[in-house]
Amino acid sequence: MSASSAASVSLPGDPPGGRRAMAVWGVGVSVYFVAVIFRTSLGVAGLDAADRFHVNASALSTFSILQLLVYAGMQIPVGLLVDRLGTKKVLSLGAVLFTAGQLGFAFSPSYGTALASRGLLGCGDAMTFIAVLRLGSRWFPARRGPMVAQSAGLIGMAGNLVSTLVLARLLHGIGWTAAFAGSAFAGAVVLVLVLLFLKDHPQGHEPEPFPHKGGAYVRRQIAASWREPGTRLGLWVHFTTQFPAMVFLLLWGLPFLVEAQGLSRATAGELLTLVVLSNMMIGLVYGQVVARHHEARLPLALGTVGATALMWAVTLTYPGERAPMWLLVTLCTVLGACGPASMLGFDFARPANPPERQGTASGITNMGGFVASMTTLFAVGVLLDATGNDYSVAFSVVFVLQALGVSQILRLRKRVARRERERLVASRVETVHVPA
Repeated sequence: MSASSAASVSLPGDPPGGRRAMAVWGVGVSVYFVAVIFRTSLGVAGLDAADRFHVNASALSTFSILQLLVYAGMQIPVGLLVDRLGTKKVLSLGAVLFTAGQLGFAFSPSYGTALASRGLLGCGDAMTFIAVLRLGSRWFPARRGPMVAQSAGLIGMAGNLVSTLVLARLLHGIGWTAAFAGSAFAGAVVLVLVLLFLKDHPQGHEPEPFPHKGGAYVRRQIAASWREPGTRLGLWVHFTTQFPAMVFLLLWGLPFLVEAQGLSRATAGELLTLVVLSNMMIGLVYGQVVARHHEARLPLALGTVGATALMWAVTLTYPGERAPMWLLVTLCTVLGACGPASMLGFDFARPANPPERQGTASGITNMGGFVASMTTLFAVGVLLDATGNDYSVAFSVVFVLQALGVSQILRLRKRVARRERERLVASRVETVHVPA
């Protein structure tokens, strides 16, 4: 039996899926959708924030760095919370926190209070994606896992699209406070939907109770997840693939296109939109490919890294003062593959861990890309200030982090393949029915 055919087998006790599952999962993923709108709202307001709070590039990058620092630091605690409390409670708390953070950012009178608001937003945002992945695994059969994860990423990018198209126009139409405060209303809406309609699991598919005995249990849960090579490979795939697009969309893409490439804000916004649209289209393709051919995970991830590195190298070293439009369009199209490729990390971590560790393992994996993004955001800001806004030098940090990530992926890949073969053999033995 191949890995791809194994992925299509229905396992005993699998959730049934169906319309009810889609409805409940839709409520959960709507929270993630709004969280991404809030997370990426600074990407279209970076230059406005610099003027509003009178800060330089390094201080501006601190907004996103703090937000991602909180997000990354919360991933393992959130994974443990999801495993222990369930999806509904964690998503509800997340919606309260990121809505409060967005409101605080709208009314912040100073750089310090705005910074605290972004930290609060990052804390709430951190509680969404892991919970949505857990919700999908509770409501859909295991064979649907790759497609469910890619669909969640696609809907998240739709939130990024709302930031790029809608929030940017509101910002320049009705002003800073009204735009950010108005957008916070969406957080209140999804909170009500979660409280009224979301359920952690379908009836008859309640998870087995697991003992949660304080710090010792937490340490065992984290250690057991980390010992699995699939969890570590998932982290490094996420680390290596996600950050180039995240950094571009979250903060530095608009300044790069406007200040370094001489584009208007409108044209730069269209290119940011192209990244998002490309992400959504490629996400559908990657999800379908991996659902049918599980062995395609690593080639897709490494191919995305190679294509991204190539396009950045050509763009940054292009002879002449500015890169031509066709090259920028190609760069933004390729950057769209980074998000779908990062979702592949969960397809290594998920099958490597039993249900009671799914949240913890996903939290470890999800740390990867956000640690890389946080590091790159900081390094780009520092290098821009040190070099007088030389974007070619500043963005060269991308290659350093990609090289680190690829080296770790190559180191772990054979070990993970061996463990997956062992689990496949074990599952075949367990599911074969021998008549008495």
